[in-house]
Amino acid sequence: MTEQMLKENLQAVEAQIQEACKKSGRKREDVTLVAVSKTHPVETLKEAYGLGIRIFGENKVQELTEKYEALPKDIKWHMIGHLQRNKVKHVIDKAALIHSVDSLRLAEEIEKEAKKRGITANILIEVNVAGEESKFGIKPEELGRFTEKIVEFPHICVKGLMTIAPYVEDPEKNRPVFASLRKLSVDIARESAHNISMSILSMGMTGDYRVAIEEGATIVRVGTGVFGERSYAHDNGR
Repeated sequence: MTEQMLKENLQAVEAQIQEACKKSGRKREDVTLVAVSKTHPVETLKEAYGLGIRIFGENKVQELTEKYEALPKDIKWHMIGHLQRNKVKHVIDKAALIHSVDSLRLAEEIEKEAKKRGITANILIEVNVAGEESKFGIKPEELGRFTEKIVEFPHICVKGLMTIAPYVEDPEKNRPVFASLRKLSVDIARESAHNISMSILSMGMTGDYRVAIEEGATIVRVGTGVFGERSYAHDNGR
């Protein structure tokens, strides 16, 4: 991809975000774009950096750590892919936000590694709103029990919720999924636990981020819309 194409893609995504914010009566600064850079080379990320992008999303721990070392340190790296417990130690001090906490055992491992380093890990709870068998995430009905347990972890700060909506041709079909995640976040926010805030809703990808913004997304994960088609597709940030 040429730098000019990247620039045009970013301008198009920015225009769509602004339009969705305007349509839903929201401020542009309320929505953060995470440029999903998985499988794309460091050179492409440097071009995006030159165009002002400072937040990148990666699916794989190894890719995140390699790019972390190779790129400027003012970049905020978001871990958006499924995180295995044995990989937590490699990413705990590099990811500004872990989107994909989908089990208590993973949260326990994050707590352990964060404590070792004397840091607080910022996380999102991944919720499988659509109930897809192929997707990770906590079932909506189990979310209450999960948050009751996670308040016991002093080195974890829950910033909100994340979901991966089904792949659909018509983005309107995902509107109920996004609306459901927002409702769940409102319900949890009422509990007002000391280490849980619901300031972030990470939902929406290239095909449906406009609808997600209209339903309250504060983070959209856009890969193809920014970088063009990649060699293979994952589900956490198209």
